[in-house]
Amino acid sequence: MSLNRREFMQIMGMAAAAGMLPGCDSKTPGSGNATVGAGAPGDVYNIPKFGNVTLMHFTDCHAQLLPIYFREPNVNMGVGGAHGQPPHLVGNKLLEHFNIKADSLEAHAFTYLDFAEAAKVYGKVGGFAHLRTLVKKIRADHGANKTLLLDGGDTWQGSGTAYWTRGKDMVGACNLLGVDVMTGHWEFTYLDEEVISNVRDFKGDFVCQNVFVKDDASFDYQFAEYEGYNEETQRAFKPYTIKEMEGGIRVAVIGQAFPYTPIANPGRFIPDWTFGIRDTEMQSTVDNVRATEKPDVVVVISHNGMDVDLKMASVVSGIDVIFGGHTHDGVPQPSVIKNKGGQTLVTNAGSNGKFLGTMQLDVRNGKVQDFRYKLLPVFSNLLEPDQEMANYIEEVRRPYLSALTEELAVADQVLYRRGNFNGTFDQIICDALREVGGAQISLSPGFRWGTTVLPGQTITMDHVMDQTAITYPETYVREMTGKVIKEILEDVADNLFNNDPYYQQGGDMVRLGGLDYTMEPKAGFGKRVTDMVLDDGTKIEANKTYTVAGWATVGSKAPGAPIWDVVAEYLRSEKVAKVKKLNTPKIIGMEGNPGIA
Repeated sequence: MSLNRREFMQIMGMAAAAGMLPGCDSKTPGSGNATVGAGAPGDVYNIPKFGNVTLMHFTDCHAQLLPIYFREPNVNMGVGGAHGQPPHLVGNKLLEHFNIKADSLEAHAFTYLDFAEAAKVYGKVGGFAHLRTLVKKIRADHGANKTLLLDGGDTWQGSGTAYWTRGKDMVGACNLLGVDVMTGHWEFTYLDEEVISNVRDFKGDFVCQNVFVKDDASFDYQFAEYEGYNEETQRAFKPYTIKEMEGGIRVAVIGQAFPYTPIANPGRFIPDWTFGIRDTEMQSTVDNVRATEKPDVVVVISHNGMDVDLKMASVVSGIDVIFGGHTHDGVPQPSVIKNKGGQTLVTNAGSNGKFLGTMQLDVRNGKVQDFRYKLLPVFSNLLEPDQEMANYIEEVRRPYLSALTEELAVADQVLYRRGNFNGTFDQIICDALREVGGAQISLSPGFRWGTTVLPGQTITMDHVMDQTAITYPETYVREMTGKVIKEILEDVADNLFNNDPYYQQGGDMVRLGGLDYTMEPKAGFGKRVTDMVLDDGTKIEANKTYTVAGWATVGSKAPGAPIWDVVAEYLRSEKVAKVKKLNTPKIIGMEGNPGIA
């Protein structure tokens, strides 16, 4: 059980007096220093004034309106040029790289280390009522007309209420929060007419330079009246927006939606739209914006994933900052990437409402002269909830409260998802699929969203929906050959471990139940997965058929019950949620990789 706010503040005060909280140095030009503490609990969110523009950024909140627990990964491997580079650092290696003190509030925020025990002390993170308090404080401290709030997407999906309201609950929450500009990914997993409806209800600007109307749909485009559509360019949404700040400073915000949306998610929901990385169009957009709009600052809110952003920053010039998302990496400092136009700062701000990035810019003579950056963990014990937002959240949850609060089982250990391979909550889902479906093997997507449950905590339907709430939740049980199973694993592995970031889709490895294997990330395509065996040691044979259960089919709709019903049925029968065996692969060829703990 976590401490209440008063007890927490007392302990934090004693820790500060003993010099146990991380300090921060805001005097180093361009340091991008990321530490959050300045000597006392009340100082954690007191950011020294600097420059004349402050850009706030959150991303991948996945519809988490309430404070939650969220464990960072202990496996986040980088290959090729990404080896040993942010964001592919975990645990103590991350602390060393960013000079973060061990056993501190910040160490808990950015790593998995001693997670369960630290979570009991520091409490939950995120929550839109607490986030709104922080956003309002920063606006008040640094000037409402000197600040912007940017949302990197994956906002309208990830909870039961988001699923049941088709994202409307989050549109309302973001309007109340004061989001100025956003882009998207899971936003596009609702039906296209629902997407357009939500964008129209959103009070900020929805920008995506890389989403176009297909040629065969453009002649009789069903959303031709939508104000963001450009018939001449065939862009489905506005590519950018211009925000004028105090002193006449003009900030251009360009949107980059997730490039692989119709591949990683069902294209059948959004049949008229085509996506892609489109770095050539990005360069053209930047050049056009700079030539015609004369901005002092050009930023991109991106849902590429950090490795893709790092590559894009190296080949596209003229961008001052990329505020990145999709890969859920909480990176304390921006990467500085050189390109032919100078340099671009690349950030990534974690997920689940756990962090708020703050980029302070010194803008003079028509360009950025210097910056400061802090990625602030949003600890609910350190921030009073905003009452107006708290009331809104209570209102939108009320119709679904009886279903969400159903108690299903008790957690036997930390149940989490995030990591390149099976998390413990993923294993619960895989076990449920096998048990309920009577299958030998189960497959579950390598999603990076999903909240954490502590040992001894009651698992509710709310938690299950946090792990499973998608618009294509139907399950299946079917026969697959060993050859097909291997092809599935190899295809996902190439998406994860391809040396070229432009061929990565940013998720994690497909989760497995009942099957073990060996993984060699550095091997070539089709050669990474070997030694596939069932739990009883029986070797998987290419031509033999196996019964496989799964969910989240991207093509046609599967015939079975929604995954949350399957998991709930399993947990009710188990009563205590135990991971009997974690089906994680044996990893070879990655010795010394700082992305493995």
